[in-house]
Amino acid sequence: MASLNSSSVSFLNSPSLPNKPLLTTNSSLNQLSFPKSSSLINSNDSLTLFHVRSSRASSSRSPKALVVAAAANKSEPLKIMISGAPASGKGTQCELIKKKYDLVHVAAGDLLRAEIASGSDNGKRAKEYMDIGQLVPDEIVVMMVKERLMQPDSQDKGWLLDGYPRSLSQATKLQGYGFHPELFILLEVPEEILVERVVGRRLDPVTGKIYHLKYSPPETEEIAARLTQRFDDTEEKVKLRLHTHHQNVASVLAMFEDTIIKVDGSVSKEAVFAQIDSALTKLLEQRAEKIGSAIA
Repeated sequence: MASLNSSSVSFLNSPSLPNKPLLTTNSSLNQLSFPKSSSLINSNDSLTLFHVRSSRASSSRSPKALVVAAAANKSEPLKIMISGAPASGKGTQCELIKKKYDLVHVAAGDLLRAEIASGSDNGKRAKEYMDIGQLVPDEIVVMMVKERLMQPDSQDKGWLLDGYPRSLSQATKLQGYGFHPELFILLEVPEEILVERVVGRRLDPVTGKIYHLKYSPPETEEIAARLTQRFDDTEEKVKLRLHTHHQNVASVLAMFEDTIIKVDGSVSKEAVFAQIDSALTKLLEQRAEKIGSAIA
């Protein structure tokens, strides 16, 4: 609903609306509302234009006109990157963000496995390197990510790029393709907490469920007896992984410093998401303010 000081309202140049007023207001009415069931409104319109005449305009002057442009479907889709060390809770937060904001979740590891399984050209090239125990070159993975971000669903709904880019070269290549985040979310968790989270993880080989000896213990003694630990979930190896992560992410952060928000990832998952949700809400509000300023 919009508040307007006007005496008449008419639509201009809208492809799905007749060139006549949908409704009019009088000088004592300051609110303008549109019936939800109106058959005159086409939900596929990307732009609706209103022409408003001021009730205070004198007959000797040209009527004061204001043209208001507003997106009929939704605003420009969000473009978000999120980064966090192993066991920072990044996967959980990605699910929560995806659920609320309906973004396309893109994780390079999942994408790589899907490309290999589908037998795509990029997947075949990647498999050649993996079969001989080598890392897949950046240019192959970046190309996979680029093509995924250019898919219609990513372009229409927006995207959430999970844990990528991981290095300056990857970030530079993505930037070269025109992919820059509006918000870069960095989950910060003290190293001692990360180590505790990783070292305490256990896998149930029967169900595939992940447990934690402290935070999410098994329900029964029978389950506890069969739990296994990943070979690299030791304190020594997790500290090495964290060192590598911090080295790589530092160069990436320098490239996206204008869009970074740092989030305390040491609290509950609900409290972490509240911080992220607040930042995304603020971003959308800033967009709305810019549109309002442009209209004014």
